Amino acid sequence: MKRTLLFIVAAFSLFACRPAQTPLKVMTFNVRAGVANDHENSWQYRRKAAADMILDQRPAVFGVQEAVDFQLDYFLEQCPMYQCVGVGREDGVKAGEHMSVFYDTTRIALLDWGTYWLSETPDIPSLGWDAACRRTATWTLLKDLTAKKEFFFVNTHLDHVGQEARRKGLALIVERIGQMNPKGFPMILTGDFNVFPDDPCLTDLRAMMTDAWETAPEIDEGPTWHDWGKVSGTRHIDYIFYSGFSKCTSLVRLTKSYDNMPFVSDHYPVIAVLE
Repeated sequence: MKRTLLFIVAAFSLFACRPAQTPLKVMTFNVRAGVANDHENSWQYRRKAAADMILDQRPAVFGVQEAVDFQLDYFLEQCPMYQCVGVGREDGVKAGEHMSVFYDTTRIALLDWGTYWLSETPDIPSLGWDAACRRTATWTLLKDLTAKKEFFFVNTHLDHVGQEARRKGLALIVERIGQMNPKGFPMILTGDFNVFPDDPCLTDLRAMMTDAWETAPEIDEGPTWHDWGKVSGTRHIDYIFYSGFSKCTSLVRLTKSYDNMPFVSDHYPVIAVLE
């Protein structure tokens, strides 16, 4: 009897000392470039709604696409718990769209980061293959201060025209992900890939990482790029891939409106919760 009691106490103590799982909420968000003339949906009218969305959802980490410098500055001003890293795709400094990574400084610490171009010369600002625009990927090595674990977060935007650029650009990302992570840290890749889920350019990525759209217990099927409510259907072009996490417990297209604006962008933010 005494031996059984000691076993129960020991087992309880081991369970009690085990750190609780703290889910990691991540987001991909194509913000629609603030220089675009979208009339009633232009940045000046929806910027507060976009910032309110971030404050309401409070992801630990999120990647943005198409953001220009004054949009990043606005998010940092309105959401002071966040910092971000990334460079302009045109000059590697501020010019052009940024594929920046934002992180909540109360939960996440930045350890290292960088940006490369999806091209034959990835270490300098450059146009790749048959792409219409310069495209980049921003990578970060982060530490979850709650879980006390390190992980990588990569954010990108594949070309909307060049099929070869999408295929080879994603192949470059897959190659770099393999090279940058010899310790096997958990990894997250977010982005607007400009392809539907059945596109063959995703094959090699799927062999390396898990698509949150395919593993979440429930998903809201529908387009992520909606062109201000004009696009219907069930297929998405914005993605969250992961590896090194046990599961994705939730994935949503955030269709909620904020600040009396019907849309925060011409893309719905996509939010995943990972354990």
